[in-house]
Amino acid sequence: MDVLVDRVAGLDIGKAIVVACVRTPGPNGKRVSQIRTFRTMTRSPVVMADWLVECGVTLAAMESTSTYWKPVFYCLEERMECWLLNAAHMKAVPGRKSDVRDAAWIAQLVEHGLVRPSFVPPPEIRSLRNLTRYRVQLMGDRTRDAGHLEKLLEDASIKLSVVASNITGTSARDMLGALVAGERDPAVMADLARSTMRRKIPDLTEALTGHFDDHHALLVGQLLTRLEHTDSSVRALDADIATRMQPWDRQLELLRTIPGVGVVTSQVFISETGADMSRFGSPERLSAWAGLAPGMHESAGKRMPAGSRPGNKWLASMFVEAANSAARCKDTYLAAQFARIASRRGHGRAAVAVAHSVLVSAYWMLERDEPYQDLGPDWLTKRNNEAHARRLVAQLERLGHTVVLDPVP
Repeated sequence: MDVLVDRVAGLDIGKAIVVACVRTPGPNGKRVSQIRTFRTMTRSPVVMADWLVECGVTLAAMESTSTYWKPVFYCLEERMECWLLNAAHMKAVPGRKSDVRDAAWIAQLVEHGLVRPSFVPPPEIRSLRNLTRYRVQLMGDRTRDAGHLEKLLEDASIKLSVVASNITGTSARDMLGALVAGERDPAVMADLARSTMRRKIPDLTEALTGHFDDHHALLVGQLLTRLEHTDSSVRALDADIATRMQPWDRQLELLRTIPGVGVVTSQVFISETGADMSRFGSPERLSAWAGLAPGMHESAGKRMPAGSRPGNKWLASMFVEAANSAARCKDTYLAAQFARIASRRGHGRAAVAVAHSVLVSAYWMLERDEPYQDLGPDWLTKRNNEAHARRLVAQLERLGHTVVLDPVP
């Protein structure tokens, strides 16, 4: 088999050690392997990098093991080309399970060009990734705390969620704060309502009548504190992310022209993909990488449901959320697509399909530097009028009618 890379290093990375295998040209056309083991402390990868440079290594490859690969990758990427390899591609051959064998196997696969590198964004995009992913985690914590708060109020027979659509809003927090402070008069707490909530004061008075005791006050007080701290953290993250996103203002503006795509979704797309569509080459590859490409399982001439492929969960979940928002927009292609698929395949499949359409649109918009152009809600119908006519005739015939079509000249 031809050797495509003369001097290559394969790294098997663990939590405490890194096993490095360097393969270089040897006498009589043979390949020579050198194997060393290094610790993963901050200074050890620097020593390993010096050794790889002395050996003339031009390409270092490593398996994406948890998050242990990151310090090693970041140390080596400044001095040589680095590849991060998909673990599923490395485990296809049995009988090679030890750190030394793994490192040698990685080196052999790379030198013969049998594997492809995974996408690792540049440092500024990696910083944005950390920020946007942490913001998503914070919002998840906030949702869970709000759910715990509602369950706790139900335990105390406080039916605030029946009257107030948002129990973490300003008016609801004022009332709950009064409860925690020791106020037990429902009329006094209901009078703390603001703005349009004041129209519901009689219902609030009834909802705030319950069996709220000291242990409820302790738990609700802690949950309110957690919610306030989370909100403060999210606001700080939003401000920092907005500042760091300024170089991509044009791309963010283009993405927000898609129905259902807001500020957060567009920021996540930039932080996950780097806004450079040339790294993916085609919308199909981007969709597969994101985990929104339709899977296919065909055997013996039969196609069976395979679901979507595994991929970038941060990007996929955000675009599915955007698809649900787009489904609520009026008179758009995406809303029509969602309704058409949901009627046959269900809500979940429709959301994934629309998310795939949004992702493909985002790819071409950034590739061509063009805003979103909606096809219209009737585009799917116009695309195949004859098929649509056949469907309508079949529906009428199932209802017991005889249909004769007389086309208009």
